[in-house]
Amino acid sequence: MARGDVKIFSNPQTLAEAVADLFIDVGQTAMCDRGVFRVALSGGNTPRRAYELLAEEPRRLAIPWKDVFVYFGDERCVPPDDEQSNYRMARKAFLDKVPIPPANVHRIRGEADPGVAANNYASIIRTDLADPPRLDLVLLGLGPDGHTASLFPGSPPDLHDSVLVRAVFAQSQGMWRVTMTPKLINLGRTVAFAVEGAEKADILAKVLQGPVDPTALPAQIVNPTSGRLLWLVDDLAAGMLHQKMSP
Repeated sequence: MARGDVKIFSNPQTLAEAVADLFIDVGQTAMCDRGVFRVALSGGNTPRRAYELLAEEPRRLAIPWKDVFVYFGDERCVPPDDEQSNYRMARKAFLDKVPIPPANVHRIRGEADPGVAANNYASIIRTDLADPPRLDLVLLGLGPDGHTASLFPGSPPDLHDSVLVRAVFAQSQGMWRVTMTPKLINLGRTVAFAVEGAEKADILAKVLQGPVDPTALPAQIVNPTSGRLLWLVDDLAAGMLHQKMSP
């Protein structure tokens, strides 16, 4: 079994509940320790359900939203109202429904030149976070090709890793994207993947239990330097793992 704590849930709903509860638990701890909670969100269906749960009681009341600061692990280079925008998804799922100050939400400006957007976002990270820039929680997904954030197969995911955020061209999608680098992701205090569905079973097994080749399977580069790594997966996604662990 690869590094990290693998927790398996019976269905997508219980998985989404676990992601939402992790958000609350890490947030409460961060606020007790440092006064604020800084989280990087991911896109996708699993986090969408978790975000919706965060906008509902009782979870909505479990955290002082004025002390939550939101960032994004990656973004497609589209306007913020585009249906492909991770920011749009998070805004509609929960950011518009909780009392978080708009100034606390830092979106990647997908409508800008990709390189400029990446540099500007890195500047925001450097300004907001301490040195080294450690996010309290980084939420990630796993693509069917082994990508995570916008780190895609084909080149070493830690290429140019002296930067915190970079622009990448996703050949498989024919579009530019902006992503946090492994350097920034791996500084996270808690880094958590959420993975669901039988269609992810093969790739999850390869990432966790196959040969280590981050160029082919970029998700394998995620290994927090001094934080914890969690894999929250549903039973179908875990179907090809040699070992199973229960939450």
